[in-house]
Amino acid sequence: MKTVYIALGSNLDNPLAQVKQAVESLKTFAINFEISPFYGSKPVGPQDQPDYVNAVAKFDTDLTALELLDKLQSIENDQGRVRIRRWGERTLDLDIILYGDEQIQNERLTVPHIEMKNREFVIVPMYDLNSDLVLPSGEKLAEIYQQFKHHQMVTF
Repeated sequence: MKTVYIALGSNLDNPLAQVKQAVESLKTFAINFEISPFYGSKPVGPQDQPDYVNAVAKFDTDLTALELLDKLQSIENDQGRVRIRRWGERTLDLDIILYGDEQIQNERLTVPHIEMKNREFVIVPMYDLNSDLVLPSGEKLAEIYQQFKHHQMVTF
């Protein structure tokens, strides 16, 4: 079993409903499922798009990292995911942030997620779930959180 952290995000087609539907889909195969509060955040990429609804899920799984990625991409596709542009709008985005203590880098997947430490909409919800988390690099999440503790995101 691996404990995984998955970032959820949406800014199209009723984003809150999209994220809630993704939560229900994740629960069908997750063990010990937990979800952070839902946050509203500004887009990272182009600013000519709607704000996002974000959250982080934490759960245990016996799936391999690539099997988990396939499941997440299937959920995205089932909810009408279309990739319009890099960092652009989307109905649903599900990213593997952490997969146990593993560090993975291949043509399909990089874990820990390469941008996680730069994203308040990832760090803050992860902190909500586990403020004592230590990353595979040995860094403490609580220390990374300090740069985001005065974030401007809203909760739903």
